[in-house]
Amino acid sequence: MQWCGIALAFCGIALAFADGFLHGNPNSGSTMRGVAGDALGVLAGLFWASTTIVVRASSLAHASASKTLFYQLAVSAVVLLALAVGAGQTHVDALPPLTLASLAYQAVMVAFVSYLTWFWLLTRYMASRLSVFSFLTPIFGVTFGVLLLGEHFTARFMIAATMVLAGIALVNRPARKTH
Repeated sequence: MQWCGIALAFCGIALAFADGFLHGNPNSGSTMRGVAGDALGVLAGLFWASTTIVVRASSLAHASASKTLFYQLAVSAVVLLALAVGAGQTHVDALPPLTLASLAYQAVMVAFVSYLTWFWLLTRYMASRLSVFSFLTPIFGVTFGVLLLGEHFTARFMIAATMVLAGIALVNRPARKTH
């Protein structure tokens, strides 16, 4: 049933964004940039899955969430700094307040609070039951677009969101007891 739930949630996401899959984004510029962006999105998903597998399958499964977060951030800092130097992207211009606020949000909420919570949850719950909640990310994105930007829900999106929620419910439903 867990695989059926994951498939249902994935199909919900595919339905929600079917127009973008079929027709592309008219605001994205060239098709090659769109393909490269999609490929990087898939690569990011693979790396996220790899991180979850490493945490669950190594001694980090028994480490504190803060220690796991420290290792994650330390390795990321070294790798990203090396990539920045290699790409010649080390020059910093003046940083306006919005940039500093965005950086602070990323550092505190994304890199600290959310990852610390994620690693803590991984020490207590099955990764398959937790990972399916990542299907909520685009649902939240669209919902905030409606709430903050005045966009509108479509009937297709509402059906897709229902599919995602049903998939999450299937993955996380209690196992039936056999006698």
